[in-house]
Amino acid sequence: MKLLLIRHGDPDYTIDSLTEKGHKEAALLAERIAPMEIKAYYMSPLGRAQKTAEYTLNKAGRTAEVLDWAREFDVLIDDGNGGRRLAWDMLPEDWTKIPEYYDKDKWFDVPVMKAAGIQAGIENVCNGLDKLLERHGYKRDGSIYRAVRPNEDVVALFCHFGVTCVMLSHLLGVSPMVLWHGTIAAPTSVTTLVTEERREGTAAFRMTAFGDISHLYMYGEPPAFAGRFCEMFSNEEQRHD
Repeated sequence: MKLLLIRHGDPDYTIDSLTEKGHKEAALLAERIAPMEIKAYYMSPLGRAQKTAEYTLNKAGRTAEVLDWAREFDVLIDDGNGGRRLAWDMLPEDWTKIPEYYDKDKWFDVPVMKAAGIQAGIENVCNGLDKLLERHGYKRDGSIYRAVRPNEDVVALFCHFGVTCVMLSHLLGVSPMVLWHGTIAAPTSVTTLVTEERREGTAAFRMTAFGDISHLYMYGEPPAFAGRFCEMFSNEEQRHD
């Protein structure tokens, strides 16, 4: 089985849709995805993901099932200054000094995470993902999967960066904190995972590509900056809170 996790195009968060650039990116993405033999399409309930998927679905003549758990991961934590901040938007100097954040089994027990009830949010995503994979023939068993109906189907899910990192942490066995803060999947990027059944009946997922935007480079379209922070603090055009 092959699982494609596709981030939405350059977002206009004020209207939960796409910018003009995001629409262009989504159209280029459709040129790549629509010709593929996709077994099933799924998408987040949020507008920016659905608008991105629309280009591919229209071109392929297909429809997608909406998965509520695939919405952006939006659990808020206390930022220590009387405000609230997304868990995947902490400052490096705050989270890197706490060793537990690097541990896949301990990071959610850090007091600020525990107070936010983040484990329940994580479990909602992981349970949703496991139910989806079971529908497609792979049933979770501990940290691996039983290949109940092994196949080479391709499944595509249009979603968001934050929730993608939660799914990857579940499939690969790593703390999402490392993925949230140490990687970036640009708008309309494609992250690909494939099952490996090295022993009959037992499967694990391997990531063969992360944040692939070759469809943008093919047409000379630069990647959007959404999700990144300034390379240099002096670059005021890139700087944001």
